[in-house]
Amino acid sequence: MNKFFSPAASAVDYDTRLGALPEWNLTDLYSGLDSEDYKKDVQSCITRSEAFEDKFAGKLLATLQKNPRDLALAIAEYEEIEECMGKIMSYAGLVYAGDTSDPAHAKFYGDAQEKLTNAGSHLLFFTLELNQIDDAVLQDGIKNDASLAYYEPWLTDLRKDKPYQLEERLEQLFHEKSISGRAAWNRLFDETMSSLEFTVAGKTMAVEQALNLLQDIDRDIRKEAAAEINRVLSENARTFTLITNALAKDKEISDRWRGFEDIADSRHLANRVEREVVDALVEAVQDAFPSLSHRYYSMKAKWLDLDVMEHWDRNAPLPMQVDTVISWREAQTTVLDAYRGFSPKMAEIAGRFFDHNWIDAPVRKGKSPGAFAHPTVPSAHPYVLLNYLGKPRDVMTLAHELGHGVHQVLAGGQGALMAQTPLTLAETASVFGEMLTFRTLLSRCETKAERKAMLAQKVEDMLNTVVRQISFYMFERKVHTARKDGELTTEDLGKMWLSVQGESLGPAFQFGEDYRSYWAYIPHFIHSPFYVYAYAFGDCLVNSLYAVYENAESGFQEKYFDMLRAGGTKHHSELLAPFGLDASKPDFWSKGLAMISGFIDELEELDQE
Repeated sequence: MNKFFSPAASAVDYDTRLGALPEWNLTDLYSGLDSEDYKKDVQSCITRSEAFEDKFAGKLLATLQKNPRDLALAIAEYEEIEECMGKIMSYAGLVYAGDTSDPAHAKFYGDAQEKLTNAGSHLLFFTLELNQIDDAVLQDGIKNDASLAYYEPWLTDLRKDKPYQLEERLEQLFHEKSISGRAAWNRLFDETMSSLEFTVAGKTMAVEQALNLLQDIDRDIRKEAAAEINRVLSENARTFTLITNALAKDKEISDRWRGFEDIADSRHLANRVEREVVDALVEAVQDAFPSLSHRYYSMKAKWLDLDVMEHWDRNAPLPMQVDTVISWREAQTTVLDAYRGFSPKMAEIAGRFFDHNWIDAPVRKGKSPGAFAHPTVPSAHPYVLLNYLGKPRDVMTLAHELGHGVHQVLAGGQGALMAQTPLTLAETASVFGEMLTFRTLLSRCETKAERKAMLAQKVEDMLNTVVRQISFYMFERKVHTARKDGELTTEDLGKMWLSVQGESLGPAFQFGEDYRSYWAYIPHFIHSPFYVYAYAFGDCLVNSLYAVYENAESGFQEKYFDMLRAGGTKHHSELLAPFGLDASKPDFWSKGLAMISGFIDELEELDQE
């Protein structure tokens, strides 16, 4: 791919004030869709998976009892195959994300999924059979061999899945049918969403650009964009309702067969976090709605000289804000300077993403909406996808995703099986990166008006991260609970959506029919059910973590990097202990929310001056 984005190559309008925007260079994975290395790796995964099953299926206990080191070698071989598969799917997924509307990309991605799903069916036995080994026997092997002890964190983590695993043939059926089930519905959502066209002020655009107009300084533009978004989503609501019903039912079937008690328990298990901890977070945020979002948005309504706000006013620029476009170069400098202020090492790692074209920044027709940092595999490096439009929030998104990227680079040393961090802690580095960037920008404010605008912007970002994401979680709980009793209509989904939005955002807003379909564009509901609370978890955790940093005399940075390097090898309680933090304590979340409340207090004080 090209090093920099050419405006002429895009089917969407391009603001020249942004400067040259980078496109990612995926050749570090494979040279192209017709790469011989890619084809060889696909075939290798198929062949090695089949051979691995023949070699070890039904023999793991005997292998362990004969020589624990042989079991360690088997795990290492399994890890190598998993890494190869991960590299293939990372490449196929990134190519597809770059343009989901390209039939060649869609076929390439679909073929990769199908081939590796088939290959992966030969590996399913391995973790299932490992979990059939008696705990005492396995622990004895770990004590007697250092190479097996290396994998103890992974083996310990694996045992947590044991109560919810099915017998091998059923697991194989679930695995193979995922291609024609959950994965197919996910793909339908992606391709439908990326194909939608919105026309505002005579210009046709993709969903990201349309949503971006909800931040426009002109209220008439925001209103027109909001109406157009609602029109397009409503016209496609039947498809999105079908996808939502199918996936909710698919999850209910899986949960029921596996024996999960609560609709979100499978996510909690994947996140390695206790249900009680998440429930405490949700309860704390809900209790804080009046003192956080309700209080702030009442203030914002006054600033905008409105008796009541419409949904398209939620992210409206404030009167004291200057409506500027931030160039890509300026955004890069801002974030790297903030990272460097914390640690030169952090800035150096983040700098690699710019220096080596690990970022894809421009908006393109067919490109996946939103933003993400993809870890790929430890033998390669992460990639970041953005849809950069030069808004202050886009700079914070860059800081957020680079935080993920730094985390993923540091955790890569744990290897393919232990590098991945549970979602709750995966958001720690990203939100911390945002906080560093915000604090740097806040320190540069020269007037009260500038400080007020900066604080208000940060409060809105934090409310979007905490209050809004918990409201999303509340919506998902309503949807998945109701789906057990039968299919949901578009009207049902709309009512649930308006209910949680009203409760979370408060009386400063009136929500009408023109907001009823906005649930449909949220990709997390489709790709990762109940993922959303991880953002609130990360934000509140980072607020507490940052307070420790501000009061630390020395040594914080190295403790922080040790936490990121740990990847998935430690429970959140172990990772937070060096900082004196404990997410299981009842008041932990209140402390995190206090930082947001404190910013709102300062805004109220500035408002009275």
